[in-house]
Amino acid sequence: MAKEDFYQVLGVKRDAKPEEIKKAYRRLARKYHPDVNPGDKSSEDRFKKITEAHEVLSDEKKRKVYDRFGSYSEQLADAAARGHGAPGGAGAGGGRAGVPFDFEGFDWGNTASASSGGSSFRDIFSDLFGGGKSEKEPPRPVPQKGADIEMPLALSFEEGVTGLTTNITVNRSEQCPRCQGAGDTGGNPVTCPTCHGAGQVQKAGGRLRFAQECPDCGGAGKRRPPCALCNGKGVVPKAETVKVRIPAGVDTGSRVRIPGKGEGGRMGAPPGDLFIITNVGKHKHFTRKGDNIYVKVPVTIAEAALGARIEVPTIEGKAQLRIPPGTQSGAQFRMRERGIPSLRNPQARGDQFVEVQVTLPKVISEETKELLKRYAQLNPENPRVAMGLE
Repeated sequence: MAKEDFYQVLGVKRDAKPEEIKKAYRRLARKYHPDVNPGDKSSEDRFKKITEAHEVLSDEKKRKVYDRFGSYSEQLADAAARGHGAPGGAGAGGGRAGVPFDFEGFDWGNTASASSGGSSFRDIFSDLFGGGKSEKEPPRPVPQKGADIEMPLALSFEEGVTGLTTNITVNRSEQCPRCQGAGDTGGNPVTCPTCHGAGQVQKAGGRLRFAQECPDCGGAGKRRPPCALCNGKGVVPKAETVKVRIPAGVDTGSRVRIPGKGEGGRMGAPPGDLFIITNVGKHKHFTRKGDNIYVKVPVTIAEAALGARIEVPTIEGKAQLRIPPGTQSGAQFRMRERGIPSLRNPQARGDQFVEVQVTLPKVISEETKELLKRYAQLNPENPRVAMGLE
């Protein structure tokens, strides 16, 4: 029975480039691998032919011998090297059966992943097909900076304006003093309790079950005994009272950073930071917009009509504001630098805007009624004329 043409086996042309041969082999190998088709004898035979074809055509010297003699063997290679014809006739050689699957070129992700400790397609495919664990040393911990912590803090409106210094209790962690953040005692490796020495743990996805590298021992099947104080975590819990200074001008959502008061680092790495997230309450009179403050102040008809100096509230206490004669209800007056201190520039601050609201007098006597009637006779104006009304 004539041997199949290796180029036909891989489905490539005779002048195919090495990368085309490699690509074709990878595609067919994934399709016909025995572990993907358990119990299928035809797939197993097909896989052996694909592997044999790839082994010859992917090697430049072997491919030259195959192209010359139509087959490959060590005898043919020696004959070609000496310049002789094929001993025993073309096709006397034969590929090796049962060659293990070549995972070369199956890296998943960028090429840097292998050097940086990332998983490759070679590792994942080997796990899927039960390739078994490799002989690895238990992974050693590396310095790792601690995580940051965020804590909310409720403030009154006045505290947000003026700032404050307070003490808060933070439930954080610090590097384990016994193992110095390593998480283990540094003794001789013992069987990993997670994978029981297999180096792999079983995962399920729908109907499929597959093996994955053990996350606790890194596939080694062994790990060093965990530190009894931190239980292998490298850090221990700690409740700490921290002095916090909240600057003037914070608003709801402001973030105040306290360096080094986050979670503890490992192996000498620095701890994370603590971030205080402020939540500033409302005020019964003032409204804040950025660094500016807005307030509404009632005035009498006489004060609005004749003008007056009135007393208004500010965040620092009472202040005088001049109302010019003829002021209408809703008029707004600006009081410079009476607003909120700026977080970006502590030397600057916003303004306060005062909106006056003219209030009607209470008619408490007949004399007051007569005065209002007299006023209406002396001032027969119609404020609705501008609206086309009489």
